[in-house]
Amino acid sequence: MKKDLRWKSILVLAIIILAVYLSYPPSEKIHLGLDLEGGMHLVLEVITEDALSIETGLEILRLEEQLKKKKLEYATVSKDGISQFSIQEINLDQENAIKDLLDEFFKDWDYSITGNTVSVSLKPGAANYLKDLSVRQAKETIQNRVDELGLAEPTIQRQGTGNRIIVELPGVENPDRIKNIIKTTALLEWRLVLGGPAPDTETLLQDLGGEVPSDAEIKRGDLERTQGGYYLVSKVAPVTGKDLINARRSTNEWNNPAVLFTLNAEAGRRFYQFTSDNLNKPLSIILDGKIQEVANINDRISDRGIISGTFSIEEADDLALILRAGPLPASVRYLEERSIGPSLGKDSIRKGLAANILAIILIMIFMIFYYKLSGFNAVAALALNILILMGILSYLGENAVLTLPGIAGIILTIGMAVDANVLVFERIREELASGKSTRSAISAGFSRAFKTILDANVTTIIAAIFLFQFGTGPIRGFAVTLIIGITASMFTAIFVSRLIFDLTQSRKKKREKLSI
Repeated sequence: MKKDLRWKSILVLAIIILAVYLSYPPSEKIHLGLDLEGGMHLVLEVITEDALSIETGLEILRLEEQLKKKKLEYATVSKDGISQFSIQEINLDQENAIKDLLDEFFKDWDYSITGNTVSVSLKPGAANYLKDLSVRQAKETIQNRVDELGLAEPTIQRQGTGNRIIVELPGVENPDRIKNIIKTTALLEWRLVLGGPAPDTETLLQDLGGEVPSDAEIKRGDLERTQGGYYLVSKVAPVTGKDLINARRSTNEWNNPAVLFTLNAEAGRRFYQFTSDNLNKPLSIILDGKIQEVANINDRISDRGIISGTFSIEEADDLALILRAGPLPASVRYLEERSIGPSLGKDSIRKGLAANILAIILIMIFMIFYYKLSGFNAVAALALNILILMGILSYLGENAVLTLPGIAGIILTIGMAVDANVLVFERIREELASGKSTRSAISAGFSRAFKTILDANVTTIIAAIFLFQFGTGPIRGFAVTLIIGITASMFTAIFVSRLIFDLTQSRKKKREKLSI
């Protein structure tokens, strides 16, 4: 045996051993997608306007702080839209000072002055950036929440460049709980209570002339957690959920489930100063705009505290999980929801395997019948192609889950792998018909068919890459198996098949007719 054939044989043998090692046992090594294992498929839409509204509110607070700091006169700062606000009744003698302030601290905002009113609006470029950022942050937050749940092989991806997020969760047992955890915005705030509770807003504001003070707003108590009713709370929250570094389920002084939280160092200092200045005053804990708890500030609180309420153990666990993962930058809504039972997935696996086996058997019969002994060459290359495909799928794990369309991709790969052999064999037949020797015909057949095989497979891989990049879970599964299968078929149809021909020809001492 020639030295180059020996090394080629060793390489193929090593690949076979590695593929077997990686893929055995396949039931444990190959990860199944949602359509085969069962679970949930969700399409969420991020309400990006919420992110702009929140940003506008924060900028108003920042502007009011700067105006007071520089002692600039005005009546009110009012929010006029999702990304617009205005400064009312400014002192016209201070107009240039206000312009300088806006130029220095609000570079992402356009402004105009009409009379004694300054109208401020977010620049289109900055608005688009914030919308895109809110979707990326929402995806990351949802990923963190799902990871906290410990679900196996979740798929969470953005759909194109829009504001939709695809969530696929195989093996989910409690869909309603998962949906609630994913959707909860979890915007947590601690605010000072200035009045309430009251049964209605009129009663709440009767001592204030029926008007809400500029530094306060009305919030309603959660009927399940508090006495309900309406509360007057401060606009400014000294601490929010963004300041949390940890949250976990604990128990309160009555041994009921509660959530223990820990703040970062800077927030701890702010909270300590805040509670020191407001001893014996009521403090509200607000989650997603609703008051969850109202308690007296009996002592100074620094970096640790507890959220009590009528929580069950699971509710306390879920709230702690959501707080650890961080708040969503904007609210989300469900556009699509599908639940797939595991029994349907098992049935799909059985049918998919049956289709694969039938396709392989029929192709083997055809190749052996039509190409005689050379057909066994194609069958051996095909078997190795499938083995390599299974090995790579097993090695990639959760990054290449097997889906029902993925099984279709395997069947398509089988056809394309044999197609490469057909091109080579037909070329060899043509060369033999022209009078060339067996070895010359084999060499010419492989070299002349190579470009055609390469062009066809590369264009298919390019299309599969786009499917993987922009498709959802099942479509990505099809793309993955197609890309891996075609790459493996290039190796088996060109390298392995040629090696088998060379090995058989190297053992023949005299010229014999090739069975093809």
